[in-house]
Amino acid sequence: MRAVGLPGRLNSGWLALAGGYAGRVPSAFRLSALLLAAALVLTACDAPTPGPTGQPAARIHLSAVPGVGVDRPVLPEVTPTVAGLVAGLPGGDLTAYAAQLLSWSNCRNGTQCASVLAPLDYADPSGKAVTLSVRRKAATQTPRLGTLFINPGGPGASGKDEVATFDNKGLEQYDIVGWDPRGVGDSTPVKCYGDAQAEAYNNLDFSPDTDAERTALIEGAYDLATSCWENSGSLLEHISTVETARDLDLLRQLVGDKELHYLGYSYGTQIGATYTELYPANAGRLVLDAAVNITDSKDVIQAMGFDLALGNFAAWCASQSCQLGASKQEVLDTITGLFDRLDSRPLRSGRRTLTQSLGVEGSAALLYGGKQAWPTLVKALASGIDGNGAILLRASNFLVDRDDKGHYGSMFYALQAIGCLDTDQEKGVIDADRVWKEDTGKAPIYGKYFGPQYGCALWPVRPARQLEIRGTGAKPLLVIGGTGDNATPYQQAVSMAEQLASGVLVTYEGEGHGSYGGKSACVDRIVVAYLVLGAVPTDGVRCS
Repeated sequence: MRAVGLPGRLNSGWLALAGGYAGRVPSAFRLSALLLAAALVLTACDAPTPGPTGQPAARIHLSAVPGVGVDRPVLPEVTPTVAGLVAGLPGGDLTAYAAQLLSWSNCRNGTQCASVLAPLDYADPSGKAVTLSVRRKAATQTPRLGTLFINPGGPGASGKDEVATFDNKGLEQYDIVGWDPRGVGDSTPVKCYGDAQAEAYNNLDFSPDTDAERTALIEGAYDLATSCWENSGSLLEHISTVETARDLDLLRQLVGDKELHYLGYSYGTQIGATYTELYPANAGRLVLDAAVNITDSKDVIQAMGFDLALGNFAAWCASQSCQLGASKQEVLDTITGLFDRLDSRPLRSGRRTLTQSLGVEGSAALLYGGKQAWPTLVKALASGIDGNGAILLRASNFLVDRDDKGHYGSMFYALQAIGCLDTDQEKGVIDADRVWKEDTGKAPIYGKYFGPQYGCALWPVRPARQLEIRGTGAKPLLVIGGTGDNATPYQQAVSMAEQLASGVLVTYEGEGHGSYGGKSACVDRIVVAYLVLGAVPTDGVRCS
């Protein structure tokens, strides 16, 4: 499962620079060889671990193979040509980077675009540089309040694209600026394999029931990771959230603002929270909407939000006498029954096939829209039951950044690459099976169908070091959570507001992902008053 917004186990804050591998060992063998070698060296203490379905997991433990660290493959050094990765600025420090001039030129929909350079490695500014692509919607009212930076989340979503559609009603005194974070879109993007391979990967069974399905999923995760390394190289070591937060402070300096004013959604809240830890004195008015988990606790996982949202949908559906069931439980049974049938009998739809995993992702995607999308979710599920998977397939495209022609966008690759750099998943594929079993207990529907998270266990770059985020010394920070948010459970907003030294919690009592921007007049008033006037609401205020 590659849901937009941080996956449940990928949303802790992390510090500093990606470690990489000291003395990287060249390795030309593919995962099939690793699997065979692992099977040959297993001992009695490496007994198969039962999967969530009760069936034995495959007897694979890659860390038993020499040259592999905690299941992470050690791949040969590569020097691919990466778009936007260029020679760094002279001087050996950040002086030249902070002295750049933003040269704005007209781009679509009345906005302006520019690009700047940032060090690939902030510990070595004299090395290579990444290109950051920026977009601005200029202020239309006076007195001008400066710049409001925005980020829509992901990780991997385009902040440039967000500017074109962002409703700035009430915020006309701000320049609205969005940027594609490093590794994303037009900002030195992560590159991996092509559309055909991405399509094959997404057609795998992400909640494997058999050893063969599990092996195929492990091989698929390995192939994706290997292709990203071969096509992106050392860029993968320098796209952490901490480095993005450093880029954000560089952009703040370049637009001439003394303080950062910021609105981030979902994963964008991690960028904002990380910024407050690194630069508390520079943090101005920050709105963190649909907050992710910045604590060390794994008690609340993303799948719990999807299960809650699906349950709320099911209760509504039954109350509307929908065709999916007469009670909440009947509706849920109908939905999981469809998912289970798709496992053995996928639906052909034109040139594509609706598999179980794509059906699950299609349903999850429609939960992002809240109540407004519920009638469409009814139609999509009912159509799937009747043998037509077209709506669910189209909806699944949202979560994997796929267009109707089969082209995969930057976010499909960046979500994995950034998420794996920001995760503590160092215990390997066997532990991913164990965590999957735990997740199924916490979220019996989506926890089960989202499957084990093999991607980061097999990622070829070690994660960045952890950063404890407190934001001590920052001005009051607005943290917003929705009680029915599917992708970022409400408890994560509560914990973020508690952990941030100056966090102020605003609760939206409603469905869907994210709260500000037309869903609640109450939330909108609070956010605009805070950003424009500096008015801080009462901690714990609730809106509907």
